[in-house]
Amino acid sequence: MVASVTPAGPAVRVEQSDRLDAGQVREVLALADTAAGTDGADPLPEQVVIALGTASAARHLRLTDPGGTLVGYAHLDLADPGGPVAELVIHPGQRRRGHGHRLTRALLDAAARAAPTTVRPGSGLRAWAHGDHPSAAALALDHGFTRDRVLLQLRRRLTAPLPEPVLPAGVVLRAFQPGVDDDAWVTVNARAFADHPEQGRWGLTELRARTAQPWFDPSGFLLAEEQTTGRLLGFHWTKVHPDPPVGEVYVLGVDPRTHRGGLGRALTLAGLRYLAGRGLDRAMLYVDESNAAAVRLYTRLGFLRRSADVNYRAE
Repeated sequence: MVASVTPAGPAVRVEQSDRLDAGQVREVLALADTAAGTDGADPLPEQVVIALGTASAARHLRLTDPGGTLVGYAHLDLADPGGPVAELVIHPGQRRRGHGHRLTRALLDAAARAAPTTVRPGSGLRAWAHGDHPSAAALALDHGFTRDRVLLQLRRRLTAPLPEPVLPAGVVLRAFQPGVDDDAWVTVNARAFADHPEQGRWGLTELRARTAQPWFDPSGFLLAEEQTTGRLLGFHWTKVHPDPPVGEVYVLGVDPRTHRGGLGRALTLAGLRYLAGRGLDRAMLYVDESNAAAVRLYTRLGFLRRSADVNYRAE
């Protein structure tokens, strides 16, 4: 483990390391849960939570008070080919004290120090503001960031009528089989999300890390295949969040080579009906605001905007 300490004023300090121990992971997760309860949005995305405590090309920045209590945390991913990506969270009871500015300055410095060896030249630091809070926008403005990307969270009540999915001729649905369908799914996922900055990079490692999670249920991972050949054409991977209970359109993709009209809509409806059959009364999904076709599909199926996550990029 490599660690360094940066002074952050008379009362707090920033500690940097390339790995967290088990106790530090618990502290970060507790901090994230507290912030989520106040802000109504999770400050750390799933991929960061999964990676906490594991060896990865990331830097962990912990903001602690004189007693060693964690008051802020930032995660800096240095492996993204698009440039370094950061997430930042401050304890709700410790805000408006300059802690966000201190962590942001430390993130910018850490990204700059890594640039010669790990970051593509010209790739500015990107930072996510989950929930698009005004304080995050102000922090971004103060440090020279500009809005670069918006990820919408849409929701729909599952108690409202759901049309019967109509599959294209010769297409059938079945459940994903772990260890059997892995390679085929990775191939189709890469094609479906070839232009997506995160999803298109998923390989077997990312797939298996998620199928190993407690929430994973293969019966909610629906595959559309060509009946005569067994060729995978598309998929709808659903997820159930326990508290509060809500279903998610986790990942939905169609192989662009299939040319099967209506398969995306049919897969969406099949997954939503599966979630409704689990007794859930609402569903959620994330979609890029710039993906007009997907936003249009989901809107026509009754989804409405609930919130947004904004990605800021440093000039």
